[in-house]
Amino acid sequence: MTSLINPFPVVGDELIIGGQPISQLAGTIGQTPFYLYDRAMITRRVSELRTQLPDQIALYYAIKANPFPPLVELLAVQTDGFDVASGGELALALATGIPPARISFAGPAKTDAELQAAVQAGVVIHVESAHELTRLYQFGAASGMQPQIALRINPAFSLKAAGMHMGGGPQPFGIDEEQIPAVIAQMTDYDLSLRGLHIYAGSQNLHAEAIIAAQSASFALAQRLMAHTTTQLHFLNIGGGFGIPYFAGQQPLDIAPIAAALYEHQIACRAQLGAVRIILELGRYLVGEAGVYVCRVIDRKISRGRTYLLTNGGLHHHLAASGNLGQVIRKNYPVVNACRVADGERECVHVVGPLCTPLDVIAEDVTLGSAAIGDWIAVLQSGAYGASASPQRFLSHLPAQERLV
Repeated sequence: MTSLINPFPVVGDELIIGGQPISQLAGTIGQTPFYLYDRAMITRRVSELRTQLPDQIALYYAIKANPFPPLVELLAVQTDGFDVASGGELALALATGIPPARISFAGPAKTDAELQAAVQAGVVIHVESAHELTRLYQFGAASGMQPQIALRINPAFSLKAAGMHMGGGPQPFGIDEEQIPAVIAQMTDYDLSLRGLHIYAGSQNLHAEAIIAAQSASFALAQRLMAHTTTQLHFLNIGGGFGIPYFAGQQPLDIAPIAAALYEHQIACRAQLGAVRIILELGRYLVGEAGVYVCRVIDRKISRGRTYLLTNGGLHHHLAASGNLGQVIRKNYPVVNACRVADGERECVHVVGPLCTPLDVIAEDVTLGSAAIGDWIAVLQSGAYGASASPQRFLSHLPAQERLV
């Protein structure tokens, strides 16, 4: 049995992850809560994407989505490169053995230590400001190494219907597009190797037409800006923005029209910009649906007519599912009783965690298989922005375990 909400098999009414029932995995791990990441699902998602996209498109994994080391190591051999956003992520990427030239380092407010490490490693640094450009030149001159850079551009447009806007209007990310000609002129006095441009307008988008429009605008912008230099670009990073469905009524992103548009853009881009490689930078889309967060029912209670399932998991492990990571109006992530997924008696419950705050909510007014103390509650769509995006030290509870299965 599978569905949009639950992409995993169900056998004997029990959730199966990585070919194993939840009860068996819980016994092996030895404690709850935990995150499970399905290796086969991640591999299949990358393979399906490669089948649809033009062969020349490079696929990068944005480690910020999920930095669990075994998962990163898996994607080191399945993707063409990594996007990192901190010195810690840089070290994690380099530890996989991936060539430094296939690592891009983006993000505002990079420290001196981070920039120096990036220059010494030889990774491509995405420059977020004119001041950062000057600092890179100084570090390169001091070390005798030529920094490899890309200019990250804050475009005047944004990705419509995006869950989070990363471009358009004032932004801490990138250099405003109207400032780029002056920055390119500034580079003539610096010993820096301009490798590419990075244009990233937004994330978590389920509308193919919006993504196509943003990509079209990105290609047009790159062509306008490169008229200001004779430098041959090696790549154009157009970000990603590919979303996954989390809530009722949402449909999966249709990749086919995006791929068709990219075929056309790739031809036009090479005609105007030469042998430039297009990079798609994806995180959530590659790993989000392959993850499950599992906690255990510790107690049941009825308070003034409302049934509560009290679990040992909550916002300290999964801030996004609690609604406290960007939701304006709280909505439930897809949640199931992993022991009674679809059959048997159903009940409407509130699922909450052990923290001393009313914000510690896993699901409100959700209908699940009738739960007993000891049952496992599974939060689906949890492979991205889960453990690493949550305040796991809050109230000093044990951190969640993680497994790639």
